[in-house]
Amino acid sequence: MGALLRWAEADRAVVRGVLSEALVLVSIGATEQHGPHLPTGTDGFLAAAVCERAAELAAPRAGRALLLAPTIPYGASDHHLPFNGTLSLSAQTLLHVLDDLARSIAVQGGRRLVVVNGHGGNVGVCHAFAGAASTRHGLAVAHTDYWRVLEPEDVVPGHAGEFETSMMMAVRGELVQEPAARELPATISVSDVDIHSERVWLSIDGYTDRPELAALDRGRRWFERIASGLADRFVELAEVL
Repeated sequence: MGALLRWAEADRAVVRGVLSEALVLVSIGATEQHGPHLPTGTDGFLAAAVCERAAELAAPRAGRALLLAPTIPYGASDHHLPFNGTLSLSAQTLLHVLDDLARSIAVQGGRRLVVVNGHGGNVGVCHAFAGAASTRHGLAVAHTDYWRVLEPEDVVPGHAGEFETSMMMAVRGELVQEPAARELPATISVSDVDIHSERVWLSIDGYTDRPELAALDRGRRWFERIASGLADRFVELAEVL
């Protein structure tokens, strides 16, 4: 049976005692504008909460210790800078940050790393990092975006829309302001193509879909389903990495 340890609360002897066999869990979010109704720390709050809850659920079933590292609160968020409230790392800097953390883990004897991402702008960077770190540092690296454990037809996460607003109601409801009703904003899309455009973000005022449709009960259900799904992945990763 595994155990759940929190890196920041452990002393050096505790970390040394488990690191070579542990599954190290690192969540990453962002500090960026989330419309007029959500806090700038939304992505970090959600990534940290689902990762910690999943680790709690997985620990009794995992075959090795789970070592939960502090959440990285910054991400690649340059596309949100025009709206204020954003602290962004360039993609290159974020790649270096992740690589330095992986190096730190590896030189101390760590062998298994799981990155749980909570921000869309980090997806490509996390993917590139995982591939590079696995060869550069001799680590087995896994990466997932927490919303990927949901069924595709269940929800489209969006940015500061119904999904994230509902999730924040469940996780940090005291920080959520009542969003104003609005028509579904028009979007530019081409099938099977990712489009990055400042004009698109400006046209939708920096947030997607209709956050006024958010509800606490749906947020709680989504949160528990994500945490449960991630827990299953952690248990499996503890076996295969």
